[in-house]
Amino acid sequence: MIAIACDHGGYELKNEIIKHLTKKGYEIKDFGCESTNSVDYPDYAYPCAKAVAEGVCEKGILICGTGIGMSIAANKVEGIRCALCGDTFSAHATREHNDSNVLALGARVIGLNLALDIVDTWLGTDFSGDSRHIDRINKITAIDKR
Repeated sequence: MIAIACDHGGYELKNEIIKHLTKKGYEIKDFGCESTNSVDYPDYAYPCAKAVAEGVCEKGILICGTGIGMSIAANKVEGIRCALCGDTFSAHATREHNDSNVLALGARVIGLNLALDIVDTWLGTDFSGDSRHIDRINKITAIDKR
């Protein structure tokens, strides 16, 4: 199951991503928001990221105007490795090298087609499992526990 959440700036893109992923057979858990009325992004980023950290959802996607606020908020949750991506190369690399479990997107920065390509690339890329990347992720995990 894929967790998804947005603030008002990402509402329209969130709905398009949900349609896209549902057509591809993904199960989606929508953590809101439910309109373009102004809301505070941490109120939506946290429950979405927490669902991923607790294993309720396999991965998460967060959308706000730039993706920055959502990614900062998500990365405060222990066990989350949220990557803000604006291109498919970064989406591929963050899954392959960082085993990112949450993707952040900026709805006001990228267009719909690019956003869908980034989502498909990110979801379609597996973690490499290389020992050097595992060692680096373990160092991140150690920082989480400080």
